[in-house]
Amino acid sequence: MSKYNQLSLARVKTNSIKSRKSKVSPKDFARVLNPNSARLKDFLDSLPRILIGNELRDLVADIVRSRKKKKPVILMMGAHVVKVGMSPVIIDLVQRGVVTHVAMNSAAAIHDVETAMWGQTSEDVSVNILDGRFGMARETGEFINKALVKAFGDSNEGYGEALAKKILALKGKYREVSILASCYRLGVPVTVHAAIGTDIVHQQPTMDGAATGELTFRDFKILAHSIRELTGGGVVLNIGSAVILPEVFLKALTVARNLGFKARGFSTANFDMIRHYRPQMNIVERPTQRHGRGYSFTGHHEIMIPLLAAMIKASRSKA
Repeated sequence: MSKYNQLSLARVKTNSIKSRKSKVSPKDFARVLNPNSARLKDFLDSLPRILIGNELRDLVADIVRSRKKKKPVILMMGAHVVKVGMSPVIIDLVQRGVVTHVAMNSAAAIHDVETAMWGQTSEDVSVNILDGRFGMARETGEFINKALVKAFGDSNEGYGEALAKKILALKGKYREVSILASCYRLGVPVTVHAAIGTDIVHQQPTMDGAATGELTFRDFKILAHSIRELTGGGVVLNIGSAVILPEVFLKALTVARNLGFKARGFSTANFDMIRHYRPQMNIVERPTQRHGRGYSFTGHHEIMIPLLAAMIKASRSKA
């Protein structure tokens, strides 16, 4: 005999599953594809209409709707987006008029420049850090730092614009896969947001703190100018930046609102391999509270970003 009392279930009331509210039925399930006849549209339609599958569809609808209303779609990105080969996908979205502003951290700009000019990037840090060679590629530092110094003294250009113009002026061999050059050529704002001391070009003799700081400050104001249009629509995508761009975005949004621009009623989405505190708060939750909607998607960029782009293009072709 147990010394503990048990509550009897004999008088528990039950109800019919037919009258119960349920969230999933077979019509929402994934669909099996015929590998011999399936098209892209078939694949996209085959994704389950449950949880993140539906949220991704909702985000795509927000993006398509925003561009129909001529509201901005701002894509913010970290360095990993370039390192895993997503530049052609981003450029395609810019060319199609989907993305209206690209903002990147300065590590992404480094990878973009190295790819555009020399066709290689992403050095082996674990090997090169052993003897102090990590981040000491002379060509990279001279290209970026000298471009910033020149723009600092000669013009009112921002960080992204200065690099883009130099890539194009020197006819970088791989400039067609440069996000910086492509945006500039298409007249789409491209901004670079640096934190001094975080990137390899900051440790080289050509580094000029005043030029770097001023040009990234100009780009902060260019981003704020784009953000002011996020009223009654628009989308902000943060892809792979865990700290810099979530912080920059929150401050630029505050500036826009402080100056009297409504900047609310838009959607935001964070894409990354794991969930971090700052993107969740500064991208997904805080900017959209009371007005708008925030999304969070977890997955590898080299899978999620082509999927998102394909869904956007498929949705626009139906509209």
